[in-house]
Amino acid sequence: MTVSNATALDEATVESAVADALAAIDAAATGAELKAARIAHTGESSPLARLNARIRELAPADKPAAGKLMGAARGRVTAALAARETELERTEQAARLEAERVDVTAAAVRRLPGARHPLTLVREQVEDVFVAMGWEIVEGPELEHEWFNFDALNIDPDHPARSPQDTLFVEPEGAHLVLRTQTSPVQVRSLLERGAPLYVLGPGRVYRTDEIDATHLPVFNQFEGLAVDRGLTMANLRGTLEHLARLLFGDAARIRLRPNFFPFTEPSAEMDVWHPTAKGGARWIEWGGCGMVHPNVLRAAGVDPDEFQGFAFGLGIERTLQFAEGLTDMRDMIEGDVRFARQWGLTGR
Repeated sequence: MTVSNATALDEATVESAVADALAAIDAAATGAELKAARIAHTGESSPLARLNARIRELAPADKPAAGKLMGAARGRVTAALAARETELERTEQAARLEAERVDVTAAAVRRLPGARHPLTLVREQVEDVFVAMGWEIVEGPELEHEWFNFDALNIDPDHPARSPQDTLFVEPEGAHLVLRTQTSPVQVRSLLERGAPLYVLGPGRVYRTDEIDATHLPVFNQFEGLAVDRGLTMANLRGTLEHLARLLFGDAARIRLRPNFFPFTEPSAEMDVWHPTAKGGARWIEWGGCGMVHPNVLRAAGVDPDEFQGFAFGLGIERTLQFAEGLTDMRDMIEGDVRFARQWGLTGR
């Protein structure tokens, strides 16, 4: 807008500047637009500011009327700005509240914490039992030398377990490396490292060439127990395993030993557990193998079998979980479905 060079302020010119300002203020739809209108119509370079600056050039007699005219004009614009600002704040707040509105009748979005896998819980429960009896928890490599996995355990070179149909050999062939088929190599490693007497529990992952089905997995978990001391007998073995069974399955649980053969124990036994609270009714369930450590295994580890005797046992963690909880399909344990783990609680222990 161009301001005339008249010696007195023209009331029509002032009214035109005010009308332009009020129109811009009324058209502002957001706080940002209102700010732009404020600068354009009340800033230093605005038409009203230039008209107000002309008062200095007026004759003294004309200045009071001009000042009153400009004061009223600027007051109208300032009041319009304040009113529009309040209105926009109210409108924007209402829009924000609507956007953030919560439907209290809608179902909440629940973000459940993850669950510890039940196999981990079983493993730790068994470990706690043996730590409480003064045993140590030990581990060994999953990629094992053939000597530890077979030879030191009194398994003959022509034993069927050493064939590729049962064992996963690792190339190159001359390295004599296998993915361990059992946790029993931990027995020999522990005796070589620590000597006798010795009480250790070795949990860990083992590998077989089995196909995956409801009762078999090619990769599963075991815990291997080994006690070597003077004067140990099968009675000590039975008492240890029955103590474990009762802590896992209740005071009414008990075990029975059936003669069997394992190259690394003599005598050897298959162990069954009487599970009094088993789903489907109390019954005997095959649990694992055990026996007195074969003298050849003690000799391979540098222990005199005439001075020390030992017992050992190997139990499957998946197997323990399966019959403890009445599960019918081992595949549920490895598929990674969080709904499976949630059956045992969201936080574990």
